[in-house]
Amino acid sequence: MLLYYSFMTFDCLPLLRRTAKPAVFLLCLSPLLWLVYGLLSDALGANPIEVFTRSVGEWGLRFLLLTLAMTPLRRLLGQGWPLRYRRMLGLFSFFYVSVHLLSYLWLDQFFDWGEIFIDITKRPFITIGMSAFVLLVPLALTSNRYAIKRLGRRWKKLHRLVYVVAICAVLHYFWLVKADLFWPSVYAAILSLLFLLRLNKRA
Repeated sequence: MLLYYSFMTFDCLPLLRRTAKPAVFLLCLSPLLWLVYGLLSDALGANPIEVFTRSVGEWGLRFLLLTLAMTPLRRLLGQGWPLRYRRMLGLFSFFYVSVHLLSYLWLDQFFDWGEIFIDITKRPFITIGMSAFVLLVPLALTSNRYAIKRLGRRWKKLHRLVYVVAICAVLHYFWLVKADLFWPSVYAAILSLLFLLRLNKRA
């Protein structure tokens, strides 16, 4: 009971509030550090570049879904603290997606822009993946207090694009894996649940 009370009053504990964000930051960074270590130590299997590229992309999707889950979590718990991590999680999603794109451009295609252009136009999963990244860029650039103040009501309208980005990201994953659809189906189910929670709030 004491542990439960301590958790529910988390928002009122200054020490935890000061240490929580750095701890969450390190937790969010740890998957990349582990993957870089695996890449450098040849511990990612027979095709380490593919494993690295796919893994950072999947982490980008996970952080995107976590970002979308913060508002429902706030309503569920009746606490405001989840919203304090929403921006950080969203920016980490953009960070991992950017690393995913960079690893494709560099480690897979060696910045061969001709081949990259052909990939984007001929392979649907890359087309929709690039579309998701392009839509994610303005969201990342406006994830700051200055942009929120300058854009006013338009900021919320702009950031509703995150749902379009999430749909594109899930489709990108579905079309990428082709055969083993377990994890793409899990992420699609989570995203569907988040949509239902949003629609239920509006009802």
